[in-house]
Amino acid sequence: MPLRDSLTNSWSHIQGFLFPMLRDEVGPLTDKQKQVIVVLEVARIEAFVHMWPGLQGRPPADRHAIARAFVAKAVLGLAQTNMLIERLIADKTLRRLCGWEHPGQVPSEATFSRAFAEFAEGGMPARVHEALIKQTHAERLVGHISRDATAIEAREKPVKTERLEPTPPKRKRGRPRKGEMIAVKKEPRRLERQAGMTLPEMLADLPTQCAVGTKRNAKGHTTSWIGYKLHIDVADGDIPVTCLLTSASLHDSQAAIPLATITAQRVTNLYDLMDSAYDAPEIRARSNALGHVPIIDVNPRRGGKVAHEGEARAKRCANYRLAEHLRYNERSAAERVNSSLKDSYGGRSVRVRGHDKVFCHLMFGILALTVEQLMRLVT
Repeated sequence: MPLRDSLTNSWSHIQGFLFPMLRDEVGPLTDKQKQVIVVLEVARIEAFVHMWPGLQGRPPADRHAIARAFVAKAVLGLAQTNMLIERLIADKTLRRLCGWEHPGQVPSEATFSRAFAEFAEGGMPARVHEALIKQTHAERLVGHISRDATAIEAREKPVKTERLEPTPPKRKRGRPRKGEMIAVKKEPRRLERQAGMTLPEMLADLPTQCAVGTKRNAKGHTTSWIGYKLHIDVADGDIPVTCLLTSASLHDSQAAIPLATITAQRVTNLYDLMDSAYDAPEIRARSNALGHVPIIDVNPRRGGKVAHEGEARAKRCANYRLAEHLRYNERSAAERVNSSLKDSYGGRSVRVRGHDKVFCHLMFGILALTVEQLMRLVT
C-alpha cells in the first residue's frame, strides 16, 4: 500500500474512532495528549517490548506502560524522569493513556531507571524507528537524503585519550644512511579503511565514548562541548531515516559511509546532499556505488579558496544556477530536524550517562518526531 494511503487510513482510524472513544472514556483531550495518542498508535511500541509473565518471584512492573510513558516524556518535552512521574500522578488522562488506572500504580523513579537501562541495552527505540521507516517507505522513492551531524551535550566526564607519538621529521630522498631507521608507513585513514569493511566492522571502528568536540559555527567562532555527536540522514518531508551516535571528537565525514550504508538498506533514494565537511573522494565513491548522485558542497583546500569564491561570485552576478544548486537547498531539512529534536524532543536535556543510554534517550525523541512528520503528509 502506498505511503499516503497507509497514513490516511491510520489518521482516519485515529480521528474517526480513537479520539471519540477516548473522549467518552477519559474526558476532553488537549493537543499534546492527542499528539501522544497519535505517536503511540502509529509507532506500536508495545510490539518491541518483551514481557515474561508467569516467572518465579515478584512480577516486574509493566514494561509496556513504562515504554509508553517514555514516549510521552519525549512528546511533552519533559527534561527529567521525576517530572514525568509527577505529571503521571497529577494527569489522569495521560496516566490512563500509558496504562495505569490509579496514581499508586505508577512505578517509582528507580523502576523507571531500571526499565530504561533494559531499553537502552536492547536498543528498543532504535529498532522501533527502523521498523517504522521500513514499513512506511517500502514502496516510496525518496528524492533527497540530507546528511548532517549535531552536537549533543552530556553531563559526564570525557574519556582521556592517549597522546600520539610525535611525527618524525620528513627524511630526505635517496638511499638511507648506514644505521638510519626508516619510518614505518602511515596507517590508512578511516575513510580508506571503510572501503573494504563490512557494516558491523565500520560501526565497531567508530569511537562512541564521551569526548570533547570542537566546531566552527556559522559566524566563524570556534565552540567546544563535552558529550557526543548525533549523525542523521533525513528524507524529504523532514523525516529522520537513520541515526548514529558517536564521540563528539569524531569528524562528520567519518560516519558518512556507514550512515549511507544503513540508509540504503531502509529506503531507496536518488540524491545524497552533504555540506563541505563531507567533501572526500571516498564518500563520493560510496554514494555512486549505491546508485545515488552525490551533491556535496566544495571544500576549498590548498589555496583553491580564492578561485572558488571568484567563480561563485561570477555565477551569482550572472544569476546562473545549476540544478544541483537548487537541489542542494533541500539540505536544510537536516538542520530543521536537528533544531526540532533539541528544542521540542529532549535533545538539549540529556540527563543519562553512557553511549547506549544517551542514544536511547535521543531515539525516543527521534521516534516521536518521525511520527509527527509522517502524519503531516496527510493532515
